[in-house]
Amino acid sequence: MVSSDRREYHTGRWPRLFQSTPPEVLAPTDSATRLITMTQTNPSPLAARTEHSCAAFSRCLRIDAHQHFWQYTPEEFDWIDDAMAHIRRDFLPADLAPLLRPTGVDTTVAVQARQSLLETEWLLAQADAHDWICGVIGWLPLASPDFPQLLERHAAHPAFCGLRHVLQAEPPSFFEDASFHHGLQQMQSCASSRRNLVYDLLIVEHQMEQAIHLVDRHPNQIFVLDHLAKPRIASGQLEPWARHLRALASRPHLVCKLSGMVTEADYHRWSIDDLRPYVEIALEAFGPSRLLFGSDWPVCTVAADYNLWFQAVQEMIASCSESEQEAILGGNAARVYQIGPLDARP
Repeated sequence: MVSSDRREYHTGRWPRLFQSTPPEVLAPTDSATRLITMTQTNPSPLAARTEHSCAAFSRCLRIDAHQHFWQYTPEEFDWIDDAMAHIRRDFLPADLAPLLRPTGVDTTVAVQARQSLLETEWLLAQADAHDWICGVIGWLPLASPDFPQLLERHAAHPAFCGLRHVLQAEPPSFFEDASFHHGLQQMQSCASSRRNLVYDLLIVEHQMEQAIHLVDRHPNQIFVLDHLAKPRIASGQLEPWARHLRALASRPHLVCKLSGMVTEADYHRWSIDDLRPYVEIALEAFGPSRLLFGSDWPVCTVAADYNLWFQAVQEMIASCSESEQEAILGGNAARVYQIGPLDARP
């Protein structure tokens, strides 16, 4: 359970990178519209949750904005089919920690894999136990009458960044559900009093038009599009995905993760040339200031180990300037998810 005696968000310790000279941290913004602009060409309420930039650090925090932990059971992870049998086991912080050092990744955002309140609290407990887990995207029942109280309680945890629901598994009618939209409105209300909570969008390519309408209904909610909306990389199909991605990118309160791509390609025969067209379209649509690196570990391991995927991303963004690469590899996630100090522990 979430502890009731936690310290305030901006107290406590920083990850090890900042233990000697932590950068200045500003108080959370009071609405999405106060976020500073991330691009000059497309002013956005999405921009920065803090006024400091990458220039404040010797280098940006390198952040994996999308990874999972789980304790495997066949019943709860029935989406792991035989082709993914490799990941039918537990994946815990002790498994991920040694993979981060070779890539220089400093900290991660752990994302829900089950629609379970118990899993959300378990992920927050992992963040308590491991200082390199600086964010959690959990799951709470948005449509429940208990949602406001659950949100208030979990939002008090310093690692709690926002919520995700497995929209990719829902029917079209779910996108119009009044209780779902009411829950999103309550997220914005809670965020205005504490900090701006993020909603991660997990959708597949054929749901992109519905996602556009969803995002338009909540112009003050920050959205993060997971896995580029899962384009059909294995077949090399770009349309209508590219058209819809550009439409989503025109919504300034939405950013996108460069993640989950190798598992949309041929697991065993993919190449960077297969992925590059999709990354180039994402760079064109969102710009380097609205893209976030994510590993999707351990799911990615059915097609690539952690280091291989990280190197692939580095190669695909090599045409960007050094500062733009730093933003994609961490600076943008730090702003969007308000990655900051964790609470002090006894």
